[in-house]
Formats: sequence, C-alpha cells, structure tokens
Amino acid sequence: MKGFDAKFADFPDYIIGITKEIWEDRGIATLHRYYAPDIVVRSPASVVIGNQGVIAATMATLAEFPDRELLGEDVIWSGTPEDGMLSSHRIISTATHAGDGVYGKATGKRLQYRILADCHARNNQIDDEWLIRDQGAIVRQMGWLPDAYARDLIAREGGPEACVKPCAPGNDPEGPYKGRGNDNPWGAELADILTRIMGADMAAIPQSYDRAAQLEYPGHVTAHGWAPADRLWMGLRAAFPSARFEIHHQIGRDDPAMPPRAALRWSLTGKHDGWGAFGPPTGAQVHVMGITHAEFGSLGAAPTRLRREWTLFDETTIWKQILLHTGTL
Repeated sequence: MKGFDAKFADFPDYIIGITKEIWEDRGIATLHRYYAPDIVVRSPASVVIGNQGVIAATMATLAEFPDRELLGEDVIWSGTPEDGMLSSHRIISTATHAGDGVYGKATGKRLQYRILADCHARNNQIDDEWLIRDQGAIVRQMGWLPDAYARDLIAREGGPEACVKPCAPGNDPEGPYKGRGNDNPWGAELADILTRIMGADMAAIPQSYDRAAQLEYPGHVTAHGWAPADRLWMGLRAAFPSARFEIHHQIGRDDPAMPPRAALRWSLTGKHDGWGAFGPPTGAQVHVMGITHAEFGSLGAAPTRLRREWTLFDETTIWKQILLHTGTL
C-alpha cells in the first residue's frame, strides 16, 4: 500500500494491526505515529480534537480496563492508498472493570461488548474517526440501566452546565475526510432497506431480511428473525418520529472467501416526540449516531436477502440528551 508501512499486507491488516499494537501491546506512544496531530474523533458522548486528547482517553480506558482485548471481526472499507481509505471496523471487546474511572468505582465485572468505528487513513495515519461503543451493554453488565447511568454520569461530570456535551451537528467539526463511500450495489441495498424502515415501511424487514437472520443489537443483544428486527427499528423510530434520517457514508464489498457485505454510517436528528424505546415523549432535541453492518446471501435458489446485521447506537447518550432537556436528575 503506497504511503503505508510495508509490514501491513493490506488495509484490513493495517486497521486490525494498529488496534492490537496500541491497546493490547501497550504501544500507546505509537499514536504519535498512527494518528494525526489534529485528528477529530467523534463518539456519541463527545468530540475529541487532537492526538493528545486521544492518548489521554486511551490511557484512562486502560487504567480502568487493564486486560482489555479488541478482537477484530471485520473491516469493510473503501478508497485507495493514494486518495485515502475509510474503514468500518467491527470489534468484540472483552475487559475486566478493574479500576475506577468514567464508569465509577471498580466493580470487578467481566465485560463483553461490541464497537463499530469508521476511520479515514492516508499516509500511514488516521486523521478522522467516528466511534460507537455499545455503552448499553457495558453499563448493564455493571448493574446499571442506561438511563440511570446517564443520570449518574451527569452528576459526576459536575451537573447539567458543566457535563461533557454529546456529539451533535452544532459541535461536530468538519474533518479532512469528505468521501461518501463507494457505489457497490450491496451498500446501495442496505441503504435502501434502512431508508425504507426509517420511512415507516416496516414491510422492508420481511421482504429484505432472511427469516432466520442473525441480529446483533445495542445492549449486546443477539436475536434471530423478523420480529426482533421490527422491535429494534420500530422502537427507535417511534421515539423520534419527526427526526431527520440521514445516511452519511455507504460502503459495499465483494471480497474472496467473504459474503457480500455493507457498512452504513447514519444519524437521526430531531425531537423526542414519540412513544418508543426511550419512554414518554419529552420534546428533547436528540442526535442519534448509528453504524450498521450487514451480510447478504441466499440458501440454494432462494432470493438473496440480508442474513446478518450488526447495528450500534449509544443508548446512554440518548438518555443523557433527554435528561439534560427534562432536568429530571
């Protein structure tokens, strides 16, 4: 790969390799080399600008979870080494909550949760990133409900005025990556499915999903079939029925020894004005940052359908935005 360290065989090898090197091999100092000095890292909970902030956050996480492992499940990517490449990286993380930190006093709980991260890389450096952790899974395994954790976090951060503000269009700076992905048909297929669902066409699920589809959802939920998909997407959209749905990035891939697959980065922005997965409507202005991966295939002569889906959004940050609006702290 032109501009990248020769030890990496290809772009997925680079993404998975530097992740292990930074986190598990304790090569935190390599962030000076692998991350641009002015990198923008967006998560639902915050926006961090600059490599020093990333290094500080990495060290804080490892102090709280010293045995953390990051197991790369897939890298769905687009672009070229010359123009820059965008990876959508899916990770299963295991960790023990062995230190005090952002999740409170050490609990000793053993955790497993998923992460989806979109990273733009050029010349051996990542300079733009979008990151979603399954916060709902983390806090539930520690004994919290997501709304209770969000309420406690606001207090520990100094209250409504002083607390860290979630990522939203008003505080999300434009980074160096301006791409929208690629025109592969599998990305277009997934975009069409989600657009239909967000447009209240829930019939898209039985029409497009395999009847035995495997679903991996927030809260470390594993489910199968049409009904759980309907519950997840209906519950989310019903909570924000007037919110604007937008697809920000779309990738499709056809790779040897892999099923056809796709990755979308998307958002819902608008009012909490409906009864759904987040309680009674409050009128809170909410920004939901989401990433979805999917694999497609068919059994024999059956039509090609979505057979596996991974979707993440941060339940705790949605609740934080609602609680900051209502003041019920």
